[in-house]
Amino acid sequence: MTDETIDEIKARKKRELQQNEAGGDVPSEPVEIESADHLDDVLANHDTVLVDFHAVWCGPCQMMAPAVNKLAADDDVVVAKVDVDERKQLAQAWGVQGMPTLVVAEDGEEVERAVGARSYDGLRGLVA
Repeated sequence: MTDETIDEIKARKKRELQQNEAGGDVPSEPVEIESADHLDDVLANHDTVLVDFHAVWCGPCQMMAPAVNKLAADDDVVVAKVDVDERKQLAQAWGVQGMPTLVVAEDGEEVERAVGARSYDGLRGLVA
């Protein structure tokens, strides 16, 4: 058994315990944000949220998509995806100037921000 397998088992067990405590309300797929109010609801109802400001035409965003999906599936973090072309005012309100912009919010407040593509491990490092 490798360390990676042990880490994966630990992460899965941690998620299961936290979901049981929280009623299992952490989505296992990214949440597509439909409006500013929708994002506010997601931020208000979850402890840790990674907000991924992205665009369909953005190459680094597309390259990072599998890592974002894996983070949503494997970690106890809600991933909220905001298409900046569809939600221009929301991106502007959050001060997004480059893509992808990744914002980590805890208890509804921004605690970390990164611009540019990240690997799965890089994403985990942001939300840890």
